[in-house]
Amino acid sequence: MDVLAERAAIEAEIAGRTICGQLEQIAREYPDAPAYSDPSDDGWVTLTFGQAREKVLAIAAGFVALGLQPGDAVALMMVNRSEHVLADLGALHAGALPCSVYSTFAPEQVAFVAGDVKARVAVLGGAGELARWSDALAGLDKVIMLDGAPEGDDKFISWDDFLTLGTAEHAAEVEDRWHAVTADQPVTVLYTSGTTGNPKGVPLTHSNVFFEVVATNKMAMLPQQGAQISYLTYAHIAERVLSLYLPLFKGYHVHFCTDLANLGATLGQVRPVLFFGVPRVWEKMMARLQALLTTQPEEQQDNVRRAMAAGLAWVEGGQHGHTITPEVQAAYEAADAALLSIIRSMIGFDRAGWLATAAAPMPAEVQRFFAGLGMKVLDVYGMTETTGAFTANSIADYKLGTVGLPGPGVEVRLGDDGEIITRSPANTAGYLNRPEASADLLDADGWLHTGDVGSVDDDGYISVIDRKKELIITSGGENISPANIENHLKEHPLIGQALAYGDRKAYPVAILTLDGEVAPGWAQSRGITYATLSDLAEHPDVLKEVEAAVETANARLARVQQVKKWRLLPVEWTAETEELTPSLKLKRRIIHAKYAEIIEEMYLS
Repeated sequence: MDVLAERAAIEAEIAGRTICGQLEQIAREYPDAPAYSDPSDDGWVTLTFGQAREKVLAIAAGFVALGLQPGDAVALMMVNRSEHVLADLGALHAGALPCSVYSTFAPEQVAFVAGDVKARVAVLGGAGELARWSDALAGLDKVIMLDGAPEGDDKFISWDDFLTLGTAEHAAEVEDRWHAVTADQPVTVLYTSGTTGNPKGVPLTHSNVFFEVVATNKMAMLPQQGAQISYLTYAHIAERVLSLYLPLFKGYHVHFCTDLANLGATLGQVRPVLFFGVPRVWEKMMARLQALLTTQPEEQQDNVRRAMAAGLAWVEGGQHGHTITPEVQAAYEAADAALLSIIRSMIGFDRAGWLATAAAPMPAEVQRFFAGLGMKVLDVYGMTETTGAFTANSIADYKLGTVGLPGPGVEVRLGDDGEIITRSPANTAGYLNRPEASADLLDADGWLHTGDVGSVDDDGYISVIDRKKELIITSGGENISPANIENHLKEHPLIGQALAYGDRKAYPVAILTLDGEVAPGWAQSRGITYATLSDLAEHPDVLKEVEAAVETANARLARVQQVKKWRLLPVEWTAETEELTPSLKLKRRIIHAKYAEIIEEMYLS
């Protein structure tokens, strides 16, 4: 079947369907099956699909009672817990637009998002989240607090009190509203960082989500029912697709992990049928396992290494165009029976058929490590604007080091400049309130421009080579604008130039220079004597002032954007020394190469 025929078949399958209707269907098919489990001191507190839908309708009635109108926005900020999912779906059933906001956004970014999406109501987890909404509260009609609602202020209401607001009249209104929801209406707006510093809102429709879920199911060959874990923020498209929408189709039992530190223990308890992790999650998991291995007797370590060599050979031999020889198969089966299956069971991956990573390139050594355990951790590729993955490796057809093949019904090709572009019904129609950015994203023929440069091999497998533009993607999958960080750093007059670095790294670092015109006067006013600008760059008082400037900049940045380490250079950057263009813009590649040792030192020290 060709790509357009595949697309037509999927579109026929999902025509007119909405998430509201899907919840009704899954609750009817599996009313007593477990749907959502929250951790507690006594184990897990679980809702069935039937109970969950009843709560969603009650929450929707509460939103109606608050005066929320169809099309109004509800902002959500809390850890992953059942209330997040239920509030999101409740907003949909009230005809409203749910919008999960990154809890790492700085208050001014939160205020921008709230104003941009025109949020009338916010549902917040507790005091930590409330602090980030300090700049946005004035624009809200109501703030629903799961924990710690301030007393004596009518703007705030506790979650428990909110649940009692709906009446029979409100419930009847909810029935009319959710039935009126159409497939082409937005199911959410997710915000992704922009190059100017302000996040960009990406509206995604019910049809976008349905197409993505059906395509993902076909690519991943997922089983019906089973357990899974939700631990990434619902402001992240991958988590939203995999543990908010997908369970409504597959009947999955979602267990919430509210703290990443507990992920290992949660994996062991839940034993999920699928698991997605950004590279940083897999890296940390590998580090813990390697540390555990070093504590074992040398003989046991040797046994593990031999078993893992057999596992790696088996996974590598299963790639597209390769062959698993009888010898490799026999060695793997023996190693798996003796050791590898035991290790997978110990870490909670004995039932996981689909393991995936995305958002940044998976380090080859990490992928090879898990392959040694008989685990195929496969790269997929997508973005918020494509409702998640649009290319993927599958268990039966994969190439390590690539992001796989286009999904069913998805067109992918390279532009004249090597940019990866794609066209499918999963693509957003454009950014919210950003017509110019939307025009850059989507061309007249409907092709979405990813901003990534890539390649396609003879078998059609796609590889991502580099960013076309200058956005940083951390190893945790966060999109960061270096210019935004740099502009905050340069707000201090002593700092002349700044370059933020952090692509594929765990955190940003910065290289700074002094302003050659400001620095002498600054030093003289403080009685600092020096011979050259190089001397001044090493003076303790200067370094202390620059450190304060970095801290001030970090206070205005989201946590993932904050500079963890920095170095002050003893020179200035100019067009003559080649770090700047004639118009005084940074030549990033030249600076990266020229100061590669300093950059590497910051990540090693």
